[in-house]
Amino acid sequence: MHIAVSGVGVISATGTGVGENMKAMKEGRSGVGQLTLFESRHHVPVGEVKYFDEELCRLLEITPRKPISRTALLGMAAAKEALCDAAPAQDLRIGLVSATSVGGMDLTERFFVDFMRDEAAGDVDVVREHDPRKSTSHIASYCGIKGFTTTLSTACSSAANAIIYAARLIENDICDVVVAGGCDALSRFTLNGFFALGILDDRACRPFDESRRGLNLGEGAGYIVLQRADTLGKAPYCYLTGYANANDAFHQTASSPDGEGAYRAMAEALQMAGVAKEEVDYINVHGTGTPNNDAAEATALVRLFGDTLPPFSSTKPFTGHTLAAAGGIEAVYAVLAVKYGVRYPNLNFGEPMQATPLRPCTVWSEGVENRHVMSNSFGFGGNDSSLIFSQR
Repeated sequence: MHIAVSGVGVISATGTGVGENMKAMKEGRSGVGQLTLFESRHHVPVGEVKYFDEELCRLLEITPRKPISRTALLGMAAAKEALCDAAPAQDLRIGLVSATSVGGMDLTERFFVDFMRDEAAGDVDVVREHDPRKSTSHIASYCGIKGFTTTLSTACSSAANAIIYAARLIENDICDVVVAGGCDALSRFTLNGFFALGILDDRACRPFDESRRGLNLGEGAGYIVLQRADTLGKAPYCYLTGYANANDAFHQTASSPDGEGAYRAMAEALQMAGVAKEEVDYINVHGTGTPNNDAAEATALVRLFGDTLPPFSSTKPFTGHTLAAAGGIEAVYAVLAVKYGVRYPNLNFGEPMQATPLRPCTVWSEGVENRHVMSNSFGFGGNDSSLIFSQR
């Protein structure tokens, strides 16, 4: 069965909508900078969406009676753009698979400020927004999606797994169209948690660089619309031809040194797509900038592709690592790479890693032929997913 990508939507630190995101990357303009959304003792760069919650509500043209989590607001913006872009026929069975790891943590944090002062204070309804499924229900309601909906949370591979799940819904004749991706907002909890892990860089992140010291957290949302090809009303962006999920079960937060899970995910995605490794023209790598992740992914890339390794880059220096949203945002970028023949620069790269001296793309390229583009999303616990997007 042919599964087409008929719509895309994104909001990130680099801008609101596909146009602003592409313009920023073409200009080499990162969205990573100083934290302004809340106070923190950790002075590290982050990738913030440049709107406060009230401004997001105005952007979405809503006046909620009760607080809506920032995660949900970001998801609503990107999912609506994707669905409007696809404009599927209304008689089709339209579903939603949304991913998040943070959920409504931002509202829970505010609740506990009041609760710790007075146990009778605070609105318990606000805490109910913490549940990851609440963001999905807000997105579905805002977008008018009344079909199958579900929520996934598998750390940094969440949105990629949402896309895989969506493809299976179409393949098993449960849906004709599925909006799939993920959303996550910055919160004190995640900032403190990643600081405790010792994997935040106090400078701009430098994926695949010998001097890399960690990642920059980010926030945002990215969704693509998958659609059964025989229901299309217009030419699609491209097709989802292969996907795979693998788990190396090595460590709760670290990838295995030999990159076994990453290797299996990439190899099995290629096998499903029926694409030879020599036919891949570009890879949007996971590339967080942490010593462990980049070393493991590099090892897996060399093991799979050898001397045929295609051009690759990480877009996380533009957006920060958006956690559960990363696979959705980067899937949007991969789809656009196929459609418009572009490759994105890996910002801040200077010196190759000594152990595996790979050189990512460092400049914007356009007018190239990307027959097949791979998008990698590798999460905590070794939950690794790869997607293959193809011209046909």
